Amino acid sequence: MSLPTLPTDLAEQVARALAEDVGDGDLTAALVPAGRTGRATVITREAAVLCGRAWFDEVFRQLDPAVRVQWAADEGADVLPDQLLCRLDGPARSLLTGERSALNFLQTLSGTATVTRRYAAVVAGLHCRILDTRKTLPGLRRAQKYAVRCGGGSNHRMGLYDGILVKENHIMAAGSIAAAVAAARASGARAPVEVEVETLDELRQALDAGADMALLDEFSLDDLRAAVAMSGAHPRGPIKLEASGSVTFETLRAIAETGVDFVSIGSLTKHVRAVDLSMRFEFDATA
Repeated sequence: MSLPTLPTDLAEQVARALAEDVGDGDLTAALVPAGRTGRATVITREAAVLCGRAWFDEVFRQLDPAVRVQWAADEGADVLPDQLLCRLDGPARSLLTGERSALNFLQTLSGTATVTRRYAAVVAGLHCRILDTRKTLPGLRRAQKYAVRCGGGSNHRMGLYDGILVKENHIMAAGSIAAAVAAARASGARAPVEVEVETLDELRQALDAGADMALLDEFSLDDLRAAVAMSGAHPRGPIKLEASGSVTFETLRAIAETGVDFVSIGSLTKHVRAVDLSMRFEFDATA
């Protein structure tokens, strides 16, 4: 598996995390003699998809380049309970100060990648792809969307600036689906226009208006199949169809088998459950 490109703001994400945690200095680590060195290992206590190595490395790079990190597992790899992930060595103060921030990134992004891979496995063999949403942790959207790709999912729009998604409130404010799509085309924005629809009639309106994509909100399986047929038969179709709403592991395969192109799942990044990781230390005697 080729790894996704790292976010361009990765260093800034880490700097913010360190500023939040370390502030003016680690008062507890300052109790350790300045010249003391040590070693540490990180293991996972559960099966997971490893994600976030670059953030982990960047924490210690910014804190103290004298800390060395040697990885024993690849980014995006499936890891097993009690498996060694990496070894560290360097100044004891820096190891202690960076522990929490480094693990926070690694456990959170691994959690997102792990659940994404579980969903992606359900649709294996179908043309349907798993999409994320904008329901992300504030300040960590690019990191979480990287983790989704690491787990085998795909990204929806990054934000409000790189895609147009006309939802119910936009339609009400514009007056109709046709008016909203027309306004999107007139805006000159070089972005695909997607319309959220709740009925087959609204899908027909979106097709008639020339939308590039439709989000099928809470459609039944029968209506999803009808939507795929309608899109394929329409003079301006077919367009890309995204199913969304109340998707679970149990319902996903049947949804994907209707022929939709995408299934979007907000819980990939919204319902974050961090992977259980542990960092174990050994310290050298004071010189």
